Amino acid sequence: MSTIPAEQFTKALLALLDETFDHVNGFYLDRGTSFFETLADITAAEASIPVGGKCATLAAQVKHTAFYLDMLEQGVRENSFPKVDWGEIWRTVSAVTPAEWADIQDGLRASQQRIVALVHDTHTWGESEIGGAIAMIAHTAYHLGEVRQALCTLRP
Repeated sequence: MSTIPAEQFTKALLALLDETFDHVNGFYLDRGTSFFETLADITAAEASIPVGGKCATLAAQVKHTAFYLDMLEQGVRENSFPKVDWGEIWRTVSAVTPAEWADIQDGLRASQQRIVALVHDTHTWGESEIGGAIAMIAHTAYHLGEVRQALCTLRP
């Protein structure tokens, strides 16, 4: 089995995180569609609308994404993944005020920054670390896609 230096994996992962959250570099997103570019003009009122009868709000999507990143970061740093209630956010986050919406977005930014710090702090990329990194990108990209698709419904 061939391997790559850890620095190359770290560099590639940081580039994907940057594209996912901030700056589209052409890896997999179209211009102007990173997470924070997408969130930039979403109002609290829009973030509070369920996309369908049993669907989550955009606020819940964003808060869930931050929670996932937080649990991943905590689990890696503490080498323990406690059981959590993954459904709580879906059940409890609905209508948000402008201040609450800003806090949710700030929470996602803080989570992203902790993940970037974690990547910088990781010097050995074993099978579980690589798997976690790939899952993190895939999960975040999935919820970014959910938000973007919801906007197609919310903004006819």
